[in-house]
Amino acid sequence: MRLTRCHVELPLQPGTTVVLPEHAGNHLARVLRLREGDPCVLFNGDGHDYAARLAAVGKREVSAEVVSASTVDNESPLRIVLLQGIARGEKMDLILQKATELGVAAIVPVNGERTEVRLDAERAQKRLAHWRSVVGSACGQSGRARVPEVHAPAALDAAAAALPGNALRLLLDPQGEHRLASLQLQDTDTVVVAIGPEGGWSPRDREVLHAAGFRGLRLGPRVLRTETAGLAAIAALQARFGDL
Repeated sequence: MRLTRCHVELPLQPGTTVVLPEHAGNHLARVLRLREGDPCVLFNGDGHDYAARLAAVGKREVSAEVVSASTVDNESPLRIVLLQGIARGEKMDLILQKATELGVAAIVPVNGERTEVRLDAERAQKRLAHWRSVVGSACGQSGRARVPEVHAPAALDAAAAALPGNALRLLLDPQGEHRLASLQLQDTDTVVVAIGPEGGWSPRDREVLHAAGFRGLRLGPRVLRTETAGLAAIAALQARFGDL
């Protein structure tokens, strides 16, 4: 029987009992209807799965006893960072969920000139918390024990300037200079893929990306939507250089 994996932002150690965060306790006790003594698996992003069992199920809190730890080694040798133009609602959730399942290492949400979603400071914090929850849940489903970092939303130029210096930087372009079959990583194991928002990258956005070292990658002759493009690129790169 496959046990439910649940992401918790807590220090975990065998032999200890922890009070679960509200979302995790509700999911295990109210949604899945687990009872005291029932087994589950907890993970906190440190690369381990922690076998646990519910110690107490109360009206206000649920606690679990951590029984043992095991190392999980299923991360891709290729570190892919997704520089994603912010998309609306469920589209952004889909991108985050599936990119996590495909093994992306980090997601950087960015605002381009044609981004349709504009977030003030308060809304940005709420969306960031939601996006991180989506990624944590996707790790639980896909068996990952390392949780991809989801960065706070940023302007495109600021996000591009903060990227790792030695990474290969790509943006999808039907006329791009790179093709997947001939692409070489050279002295890096990190690839940054820039995907525009629903309206695409504006000419100024492309200038910013080119100035930051991004070069075009041809990934077929068809135009892909924002919720398709990044996932297709990640899957193709994982098949070429990673573990698919």
